[in-house]
Amino acid sequence: MFLILCVVCLLVVIIIGKINLWGALAFFFLYFVYVCFIFVSEMYVGEEKCLNSADIEIDDSLDLPMICDMKKAQELSYELRVPLLVNKGEVQSEKTQREDFCVLRKVGYVLELPLDLPRKLTIPNVSQEKWSKSFAIVSITLAPLLLVLIWDFFGPESSIWACGFSGVLGIGCGLLVFFTSDGLHPPKKFNFLWLGLGFLMSITWTYILAEELISLLVSMGLILGISPSILGLTVLAWGNSLGDLVANVTLAKTGGPEGAQVALCGCYAGPIFNTLVGLGLSLIFTTWKAFPSSYIVPTDSTVYEDIGFLLLGLIWALVILPKRDMKLDKFLGVGLLAIYSCFLFLKLAREFGPQ
Repeated sequence: MFLILCVVCLLVVIIIGKINLWGALAFFFLYFVYVCFIFVSEMYVGEEKCLNSADIEIDDSLDLPMICDMKKAQELSYELRVPLLVNKGEVQSEKTQREDFCVLRKVGYVLELPLDLPRKLTIPNVSQEKWSKSFAIVSITLAPLLLVLIWDFFGPESSIWACGFSGVLGIGCGLLVFFTSDGLHPPKKFNFLWLGLGFLMSITWTYILAEELISLLVSMGLILGISPSILGLTVLAWGNSLGDLVANVTLAKTGGPEGAQVALCGCYAGPIFNTLVGLGLSLIFTTWKAFPSSYIVPTDSTVYEDIGFLLLGLIWALVILPKRDMKLDKFLGVGLLAIYSCFLFLKLAREFGPQ
């Protein structure tokens, strides 16, 4: 229902054709309303479970889950025992494979260093395992400067002043970290500020990579003569969702009923985050530049088709799941796949059909 609400709000913005700063802020903070609602509902469900469990008597004749898990672990350990007698040829082959793997890892490290090093130098990390005072000082010094260079809040006329202010702010924060932290343990005070800055910089790097990928897709479309909409519909959409698909399916198969519930929630919570936070931040930065005027949203008739099919899939799940007692069966899956197949067929037929 919250994802439907997000899509409807987005549809209203597209129909109006413009949005101001306050509308973008309201669209962004709708995500926090969603988080608070989930938090309150979980607390309510937890209290109900505690009250119900207090009325249930414990049967001592049943095996405790911890004992069952210990038995399974012992059986698994017997199955995975390493044999005492090992062939020398097998040991030598395994050693050679390990050396080749180390060489490949070094080559991959050298290739990814130009992108990996700037990312590490601008994203603070306050975990105990990866804490480094030197990296922390450099990251908190360069983070404000990168934010100004990427998003240029203040326009071209005052960009020099913005860069100077961000540089001074970064140096001040770096000196503060230098005198108030040690090289062995991460700072314990104001830890939430470090986590917030790390989250913000991670979003920043995601934004940078997304911009480069989109530019690369547009270039490929121009070179190969493929429409950018088709590339976004196939390559970008499938590539963007492939990681979530693998993670959710693996979690549903190995995590039991709770894992399946988490995977199903992730299928809907992920698009909520991408829409409200990802698109919301972009709208905030765009309307900031146009303030006090409103930002004119580009119109495209195909967007209404996309939103229509998305709402159709959401309404299908919202109607079918309660009727099936919240059980996931083939009827729900076939319906969702049929809706997506119709959407994909319509787009491809319009692109490659007779003009």
